[in-house]
Amino acid sequence: MPFQHPEEIGHGYVIERYAARKDSGRLRYLVLKSGRFLRSEWPHGERFAHHLIDDAATITDAELEALLGYEWRSRLTAYLDHYLPRTDLRYDQPAALGALLRLDTQLGTHHADRFTQPDGPWDQWVNALAHLRGYLAFTPVELRRSTDLRCEFANGWSRP
Repeated sequence: MPFQHPEEIGHGYVIERYAARKDSGRLRYLVLKSGRFLRSEWPHGERFAHHLIDDAATITDAELEALLGYEWRSRLTAYLDHYLPRTDLRYDQPAALGALLRLDTQLGTHHADRFTQPDGPWDQWVNALAHLRGYLAFTPVELRRSTDLRCEFANGWSRP
């Protein structure tokens, strides 16, 4: 997959069309990242899911390759080694660890173990951020559960 801006390979519209599209007044990738679509009280959940399904059915392989080949968020599980030691930065570390934990379960691997061992890189990152200490949402178990919910949502709305 090329690491080029989609405009460089003739697909300049894909970021706006598929990632930055505004669904219910919010950028799609931010809604996906926040998990807002999983909350039953969010009034736009069903419409959001239908738009997502429609786009998933119409995006071409070339468009998807252009989008994922450029978009840094698609590479979340390749960056924990770099960003967990940076306790001054709070980017996508929870999402990355949750995805890695899910992949480990699906593949029967243990790549996340070195991050989640007691007093390991994950604990050090969470403990360095005082407002996260003791917060259940940042435990590996909860991060995995949150990732599973997102995947189940996607699988439940997928067309056969």
